[in-house]
Amino acid sequence: MGVKVAVVGATGLVGRKILEVLQEKNFPIDKLYLFASQKSAGKTMMFKD
Repeated sequence: MGVKVAVVGATGLVGRKILEVLQEKNFPIDKLYLFASQKSAGKTMMFKD
């Protein structure tokens, strides 16, 4: 059973590192919410299935 995870600042250095660690550790995510500044609107982020 996964958990809901939100990453604020997902396109920034720290946000990208958090996503990298979550992926490396195979963290059980049910829903992933990514938030970033308006200048990153429309940007696509890749994360494992």
